[in-house]
Amino acid sequence: MEFTAGFEHFVRTDEALAPYTWLKLGGSAEYFAEPTTIEELAAAVKRCRENELPARVLGGGANLLVHDEGVPGLVILLSHPTFSGISIDGNRMTVGGGAKLSHAVSTAVGNGLAGLEALAGIPGTIGGALHGNAGANGVDVGQRVVEATVMTRSGEVQTRTAQDLQFTYRQSSLDELAILSAVFELEPADSPELTRRMQKFWIVQKAAQPGGSENFGYLFFDPPGISASSLIEQSGLKGTKVGGAEICAEHANFVIAGDGATANDVIRLAELVQSRVKEVTGMDLKCQLTVW
Repeated sequence: MEFTAGFEHFVRTDEALAPYTWLKLGGSAEYFAEPTTIEELAAAVKRCRENELPARVLGGGANLLVHDEGVPGLVILLSHPTFSGISIDGNRMTVGGGAKLSHAVSTAVGNGLAGLEALAGIPGTIGGALHGNAGANGVDVGQRVVEATVMTRSGEVQTRTAQDLQFTYRQSSLDELAILSAVFELEPADSPELTRRMQKFWIVQKAAQPGGSENFGYLFFDPPGISASSLIEQSGLKGTKVGGAEICAEHANFVIAGDGATANDVIRLAELVQSRVKEVTGMDLKCQLTVW
């Protein structure tokens, strides 16, 4: 049976993935699903299992690099409102895994709920942020999560409660296929004051990113107590190029994909930076890009 049979209204074939990523690089997905219900998602995931096809979930694409040859199997985008709703009950906020983290932050702030405002300006979806326990300004997104609903790789929906969840620096125990929703426990606070704080964090976050219309991506995690950017500068690598990929001159922990860049250029540039930083500073940099 053809993989798409019965799924024609939400599965496409040979979908270009570059437009969904910040770097705007890479090939196509063999199959690409935008399910409109949890049932459709489960059916597609189960069919992947039956056909021994890999399945992956695409978040905001901020730290995703897709191989030039493309991606076998199924890529899932949880863009439908079913997966991106936000609701508030008292000091608890339930957020769909496909919702933008920035939308969740501004919704909490607008409703006078504190705890997430320090994450203003961080790109991506709630699902992606929880998978990698995104954080900034000493705050991690996982600190506030009391419950998460996930879909396993076999297409089952399960709920993880606080005691099942573990969050460490840029890592979490939420490694299932998809995070469908999460419940955050927040604190009541003055909304105008929270808004001011959120705006301040947002400005700082944006100032640390390349400006203009460039296609860029974060390169490395900051090692404890030091910025990856300073290590890259110290190693004399600002402005270094491999093919069409270049280390950003103002913000050294970003790679810019110029005209004619390929995903392979970015991979080679990251490897070059890692080996040079190790040579000069003795530090091991861990790549922040997820490579498909």
